[in-house]
Amino acid sequence: MPLQTLEPQRLYRQIAEQLRALIEAGEFAVGARLPAERELAQQLGVSRPSVREALIAMEVEGWVEVRTGSGVYVLDRSTRAGDAGASRDVQVPPTEWGPLELIRARRVVEGEIAALAAVQARPRDLKAMDQAMASMRRDTALGVLPLEGDRAFHLAVVQACGNTVLTETVQTFWDSRRGPLFTRLGGYFETVESWRAAIDEHEAIVAAVRAHDGPAARTAMQAHMDKSHIRFSVSWRRVKPS
Repeated sequence: MPLQTLEPQRLYRQIAEQLRALIEAGEFAVGARLPAERELAQQLGVSRPSVREALIAMEVEGWVEVRTGSGVYVLDRSTRAGDAGASRDVQVPPTEWGPLELIRARRVVEGEIAALAAVQARPRDLKAMDQAMASMRRDTALGVLPLEGDRAFHLAVVQACGNTVLTETVQTFWDSRRGPLFTRLGGYFETVESWRAAIDEHEAIVAAVRAHDGPAARTAMQAHMDKSHIRFSVSWRRVKPS
């Protein structure tokens, strides 16, 4: 069964469906390692981030296992239905956004939000950003991923714009991090050390907003999203096995 070129519409799900069909047809046997992301992307005519999102979705649903430092391997699903002790597979909602696609969308929208916030921010908005930054620094000092502080920070930036639609959009963006795809991806690539780098990126955003420099705030937010995308796109082989 040859792989087919895909149209860019809910791409990661289309990729996952093709790979599941190949597994069911016996093209990839139980225990077999799937081709590398780069090879799959070339054969499918899609980007590597879209392939990564598909592989994460398949892992969440119990089709494959990602072995960091090694590759992605096909799991045996034949005993799952009759194994009362086995946990049920987690189903990825059909409407869930791909994590890397989400970051790219946030780059566009939140870059402009940061530029607007720099023009309109009041002292109370800057105080809210500073409080969020302090929360993030406290959590990382304790070895905890500062997710709540990060959410508070991005909401403080958008709330400086005084636009309810933008605020609710950013809330939806950030809360999508709680979905199974982003949670699993974060489990591989998010560390306290990576968050320390992200905090430095947040500091640059705050400095630009405080200076009321719209272009600098836009650039700082876009740089943060670009670096976030890079952190989630590193080769599986460079991730240390847990």
